[in-house]
Amino acid sequence: MNSKGILKKQPSRLSSTAGKPPLVPPPPTVVFGRRTDSGRFISYSRDDLDSEISSIDMDYHVHIPMTPDNNPDDDMDQNKDDQYGTNSLFTGGFNNATRAHHMSNMRDGHGGGGHVQMSGPSTCMLEGCDQKLTRNNKGEDIAPCDCDFKVCIDCFHDAVKSGKPDCPGCKEPYKNTDWEDVVSTSNEAKALSLPSNMGPGKLERRLSMVKQSNNQSGEFDHNRWLFETKGTYGYGNAIWPDENGDDDGMSTTGGQPKELMAKPWRPLTRKLKIPAAVISPYRLLVAIRIVVLALFLMWRIKHVNEDAVWLWFMSIICELWFAFSWLLDQLPKLCPVNRATDLSVLKEKFETPRPNNPTGKSDLPGLDVFVSTADPEKEPVLVTANTILSILAADYPVEKLACYVSDDGGALLTFEAMAEAASFAQLWVPFCKKHKIEPRNPDSYFSQKKDPFKNKVKSDFVKDRRRVKREYDEFKVRVNGLPDAIRRRSDAYHAREEIQAMNQQRERAKQGGDEMLEPIKIAKATWMADGTHWPGTWLQSSADHARGDHAGIIQVMLKPPNDMPVYGGNEKSPIDYRETDIRLPMLVYMSREKRPGYDHNKKAGAMNALVRASAIMSNGPFMLNLDCDHYVYNSLAFREGLCFMLDRGGDRLAYVQFPQRFEGIDPSDRYANNNTVFFDINMRALDGLQGPVYVGTGCLFRRIALYGFDPPRSKDHSTGFFSCCLPRKRKADSASANSEETRALRMGDLDDDEMNLASFPKKFGNSSFLIDSIPVAEFQGRPLADHPSVKNGRPPGALTIPREMLDASIVAEAISVISCWYEEKTEWGQRVGWIYGSVTEDVVTGYRMHNRGWKSVYCVTTRDSFRGTAPINLTDRLHQVLRWATGSVEIFFSRNNAFLASSKMKLLQRIAYLNVGIYPFTSIFLICYCFLPALSLFTGQFIVQTLSVTFLAYLLTISITLCLLALLEIKWSGIALEEWWRNEQFWLIGGISAHLAAVIQGLLKVVAGIEISFTLTSKAVADEDEDEFAELYEVKWTSLMIPPIVIIMINLVAIAVGFSRTIYSTIPQWSKLLGGVFFSFWVLAHLYPFAKGLMGRRGRTPTIVYVWSGLISITISLLWIAIKPPSQTATQQLGGSSFTFP
Repeated sequence: MNSKGILKKQPSRLSSTAGKPPLVPPPPTVVFGRRTDSGRFISYSRDDLDSEISSIDMDYHVHIPMTPDNNPDDDMDQNKDDQYGTNSLFTGGFNNATRAHHMSNMRDGHGGGGHVQMSGPSTCMLEGCDQKLTRNNKGEDIAPCDCDFKVCIDCFHDAVKSGKPDCPGCKEPYKNTDWEDVVSTSNEAKALSLPSNMGPGKLERRLSMVKQSNNQSGEFDHNRWLFETKGTYGYGNAIWPDENGDDDGMSTTGGQPKELMAKPWRPLTRKLKIPAAVISPYRLLVAIRIVVLALFLMWRIKHVNEDAVWLWFMSIICELWFAFSWLLDQLPKLCPVNRATDLSVLKEKFETPRPNNPTGKSDLPGLDVFVSTADPEKEPVLVTANTILSILAADYPVEKLACYVSDDGGALLTFEAMAEAASFAQLWVPFCKKHKIEPRNPDSYFSQKKDPFKNKVKSDFVKDRRRVKREYDEFKVRVNGLPDAIRRRSDAYHAREEIQAMNQQRERAKQGGDEMLEPIKIAKATWMADGTHWPGTWLQSSADHARGDHAGIIQVMLKPPNDMPVYGGNEKSPIDYRETDIRLPMLVYMSREKRPGYDHNKKAGAMNALVRASAIMSNGPFMLNLDCDHYVYNSLAFREGLCFMLDRGGDRLAYVQFPQRFEGIDPSDRYANNNTVFFDINMRALDGLQGPVYVGTGCLFRRIALYGFDPPRSKDHSTGFFSCCLPRKRKADSASANSEETRALRMGDLDDDEMNLASFPKKFGNSSFLIDSIPVAEFQGRPLADHPSVKNGRPPGALTIPREMLDASIVAEAISVISCWYEEKTEWGQRVGWIYGSVTEDVVTGYRMHNRGWKSVYCVTTRDSFRGTAPINLTDRLHQVLRWATGSVEIFFSRNNAFLASSKMKLLQRIAYLNVGIYPFTSIFLICYCFLPALSLFTGQFIVQTLSVTFLAYLLTISITLCLLALLEIKWSGIALEEWWRNEQFWLIGGISAHLAAVIQGLLKVVAGIEISFTLTSKAVADEDEDEFAELYEVKWTSLMIPPIVIIMINLVAIAVGFSRTIYSTIPQWSKLLGGVFFSFWVLAHLYPFAKGLMGRRGRTPTIVYVWSGLISITISLLWIAIKPPSQTATQQLGGSSFTFP
């Protein structure tokens, strides 16, 4: 056989790869052979051809033999029966070379003279036309349509001239109406389609070649499909060269054909919809309950209780509000979703050797983690230190990770505790990496009750763990002893200063004569370990050293690591880290400047200072904020969150919210501290809309979204609530004229055009470092442009360059951007960064992002991503709920009200944010409704005139649908029924106590301008020698307890009065009694956890509870007797004299 077309010259691989990294080994060689008439195979592998080409230093690839679409023009005189690949046999398999064996020509008995397609020209397929068909340069009949309905050139021109150039076969328009284009298209190789399950039709006519071949069975000729098309069946099959005839592209993939190197594109995340068997009945029940509620309320309005109109009016107002509130809460739950990530794809795309990244260096973007603390007494430094250690040990490239600690109190105790944590991290972090420790919070890890040796296979694990445990115990002792050490050190230095001052005074007295020695007053400073004054807050406050008056502080505890791994080979190390990378991420301590006369905006101001300082020092395009008590429980959590940010369409995500999980909660979760209904039902439901709300911690942000920029490719979803009354100007359609990069950095309100870059200093301040970092962060945060559908992407390998090292000028610039004056006349806190003006700055910040068109997602991982602590004491829990509700009231009375949302926010998302601002006002109606059963029992009346069948039917239907909805929510969310019931109980407890106080505080702020006080939630942990849940039984009196206590006592007294009246009544009204008692028990059942909390531990009820209970009961009884004294008949029946109220 002629070797032309079989052997192809390749450039020498040695010369082309000199000085380059070693290439990936080539795939299994495709070997071609021929089968002779005797049945013997003759192989044409490279080894067999060495004798013919031994004098030539070349590299060869064996390709498929001649076929019609790989046939030189000068070889048309060869035997055309040998040009087809239909008589070739493919052999191959796992770990075997794929061979193409050319069989001898086989003719069927019907052809007589030769191959069917090699016979004379066919005739036109149009009825009544016998013209011969035109052939291309390959000898094939030309078909102007893909359906292979062949017509002659005259019939084709007639169809085109008629004005309806439709194919007579498939009735579809011709793609080409020029015959020359039809001929040129026919000369090109035509790809065949694989057969499908479709019936006869256009697809069958496309495969007419199969019917015209020698294959009598009518089956698809797979050999011919492989030869004459670009189709492949997998790795190891014969591959055609490029159409242009060169294989230069193979050198870029290490000698492998492009078809073998190309892998299917896989996404980083998947959306898992709720099964239709669960969500469809759920939505149906919601619709049914809405209809039933509407009918019930209409029936209630029409049927007035004439005996007690005032009672009917109060109840109907409350029921209308409850229906409206339930609707606001229920509508956003109609589209819940679950999501899943694929970390293997993330590693393959960003950390696997590729042509543009041959060393496999991490191409992941930078990540800055923020940890905020304010008071080392309420937020123990040991808890903060453990959180820092869990961040430093996270499974993320150390050169891309930076941790920033914001100490808003400026305490030396926090500073030295972070220094101790940085020192201990040199031992802890490599230990976690070496043995794959989970969780990577040392306190949680060593406190685990499960077997620590499970799945550990390294022989030195026991020794290493014992050594690290001892070092951690010593670390805790040092941290716990820091307060006394700082105090003793400060006292010693202060005494030395006093002695020096007295000596100087005596010397001056000797030189000046006999002068009276005045007592010396020296401010007692707080001293650092190096013998200098601490620039932050002193233990005894002084000018320039108080909590609200101190300088800005930045200390790089751990400098940025090197770009390449560093393995621990130090013999002095107590643990063998010779095969472990001992580098640590960058750790920075920061305390922003505070001065009197400036509004520092609490936590939101501290977070904005962190954003600016991190932009100067590391400028990670993504930021994760954590409370000081929320540690990394899953070392892969950072990667899980970035899967969403870096996936296709991830450039429109503003943040990824993780659920909050808590430790140290009592087993029964008496006060619903876990908030599972909110985090597992409401947040999952919002994830199906525009995204979950931001809840303050455990949130991964995109930096440019926090800067206030608009998302790329944003669109309007619907008009606003008041769009009909407030006309809006249309924006000029200038986005198409700008590049994708410019649009990605666009910032504008509804009426603004493209952002002017010259306005950056007015928005972000006058720091050139900060302004220059903005486009860099935007570019680095883009998804990987590895698929045509990825828009606004960055090229692979762009982030493999090492990070610039820190110098004094950079740190000095960071100090300037955290000064107290930097935000003046800028938009920080207004449109940029965390938004000011609310105690719940987290919700407002997330609302602003959604209002600009950004989206967010909810990342629920198999293993909890983060864990923290929550107050289990009743008083602390009520104060926490009070702060949240107060922030919601502030949102309602501000411009962040969802009524004023832009058209870029979806309707159901608007409803969800509207519910955030409205839910505290439910307390007004809830507290009234809790008194209605008692009033009904006292008066002997009920909210309806009679307990009719209609009323009971409506009540039963509403109750059943509510229970069924709860069961279905439990089904698709995965929570327990007890958790749902605890949430219902504390909804009523908080509604009649904290929510009511929040409404009052919010109204006072709006009307009278009285600022709302902020109480920091205590995060203190219990000592090891005391009960873990001792705080649960501690009773701390607060005025928030008064409304629930009053409601409990009134309902208990009312039940007793109602029973007494009914028993001694001449005509007992049992139906009214049962109605009142039923609703009273409903109220008392919800208040049971509150009553149990008042009892304390083992009956240790505080005396104040008994005093208040007795006073309230006596007062209520006397007031009722005074308002409605018993009749003379009833008094005589009881055998007593009448009672006169004094």
